[in-house]
Amino acid sequence: MAIIDDIKRTYRQGTMLMRIIYINIAVFVLLHVVALVGILINVPTQDLVTWVQMPSDLWRLAHTPWTPITYMFAHYDLLHILFNMLWLYWLGRIFLEYFTPKRLSALYVLGGLGGAALYLLAMNMLPHFAGHNSFLMGASASVIAIVVAVAVWAPDYKIGLLFIGEISLKWVAIVTIGIDLLSVDAGNAGGHIAHLGGAAVGAIYATALKRGTDITRPLNACLDWLASLFVRRESGVGQPVGGKAYDKRQAAASDRPTEAEIDAILDKIKRSGYTSLTNHERDVLFRASRK
Repeated sequence: MAIIDDIKRTYRQGTMLMRIIYINIAVFVLLHVVALVGILINVPTQDLVTWVQMPSDLWRLAHTPWTPITYMFAHYDLLHILFNMLWLYWLGRIFLEYFTPKRLSALYVLGGLGGAALYLLAMNMLPHFAGHNSFLMGASASVIAIVVAVAVWAPDYKIGLLFIGEISLKWVAIVTIGIDLLSVDAGNAGGHIAHLGGAAVGAIYATALKRGTDITRPLNACLDWLASLFVRRESGVGQPVGGKAYDKRQAAASDRPTEAEIDAILDKIKRSGYTSLTNHERDVLFRASRK
């Protein structure tokens, strides 16, 4: 169908930030479509949504081990997804002024996992939450990880807020974390705890990177390895293929700079400028632009 083809093309041509937003919107729409079908066949909506929500109960979690990932892309309330996606879009664009798209996607996932971990610890170890079974859903922890990361990296970056005017990112992060701390005993205690977990991951990321350590590197390396498996399968590597065309593909692949090389060069340009690059690094960048 033309509409589906248009959606696919828009997704492929979009930035990493927009792809994450598209995934969240797609899951939101899918959940509502499935819920509508559930209503028609008399299946409670909540029973369907729990397949993507992360439960606080460890026994239930053991039966849905994928939910620590799916929960951070899932929303059911319109205002919930609207606020999260606007927040992600505004602050994600600022994040990309300093960091690469791959680090954005990796931090999104790590922030969500950090929120999930703190949520599970609090719900299962703090006496106040004993006997409380709840579910976690939404991208808030992931988004706050990105907000706090860029606020720690560039604390004096100014943004304009309606009715307030220009304000430094550090104050946006401080106020956001403060609201979550004061709201832990409110109705959505688990959600606010997850926000704090995401904020901690964002702060750790920016602080570690200032000291030369990229905590997103292991996750990105794993994702690169998984992507390479699909590339090999599509190109027929490992299969008995003869002829000059295959040899040319091999030569082109060996000449192609890796994602890690390109990211390292782009980081160096951000830190020291283009003139700091060696002749080899400029050659790698040139070859990457040709590809």
